[in-house]
Amino acid sequence: MRSRTDGSRPIRRVELDAEAEIDRSAWWARIPAVRAVLEHGLNIPAGVTFLVGENGSGKSTLVEALAAAHGLNPEGGSRGAMHSTRVTESPLGSALRVIRTPGRRVDAYFLRAETTHGLYTYLESLPGDNPDRGLHEQSHGEGFLELLERKFRRYGFYLMDEPEAPLSFTSTLGLLSRLDDLRADGSQVVVATHSPLLTALPGATILELGPHGIRRTEWADLDIVANWRGFLDSPQTFLRHLGV
Repeated sequence: MRSRTDGSRPIRRVELDAEAEIDRSAWWARIPAVRAVLEHGLNIPAGVTFLVGENGSGKSTLVEALAAAHGLNPEGGSRGAMHSTRVTESPLGSALRVIRTPGRRVDAYFLRAETTHGLYTYLESLPGDNPDRGLHEQSHGEGFLELLERKFRRYGFYLMDEPEAPLSFTSTLGLLSRLDDLRADGSQVVVATHSPLLTALPGATILELGPHGIRRTEWADLDIVANWRGFLDSPQTFLRHLGV
């Protein structure tokens, strides 16, 4: 594990904007993790933070909102990325106020696995000497890693939603190493994930989302770790339970 600088993290906190109007009965506002952010705000630690939890726990909703609150395209890309397919994101991002650390210039980018096809198409359409042409000619995983290498380079605030989705085991290990490099450079990364491999990154902060809201936990205590261990030790036990 490489060292990091805790005091210079780009984003310190997000919280409800005092002037924002919230429909507390909306589906997204009733998610316990989102409700916790609306009521108490969320401190963003230095280094790498993983958001984990079951489907529907609010991981993607929260990371999309962090992207939007920071001025990034919620379907992926930078602040200037102008592409959209169908708007499915909650309005949470527009209701949040970002507390930044003043001083250094901060790069930012959002990679969202399920919308990378649209992002690739947008990037390839840009005129001029375009280094991002050819992304569609690679596999999903290869294009994802190529974009990661190009866009996640300098000191910044970076967001990812389920980046393990297009990646093999070996490529996921490569992503873990890249996350460690970003942390060593002082960058701040927030990753929504189901991956027990990624969350094993030493020194990372793991926030578990669920009916309780949001709580900090350890890798060894994660359900995804226990479930994968149990399945790999005895897959037939799980398969019999499913009637397979």
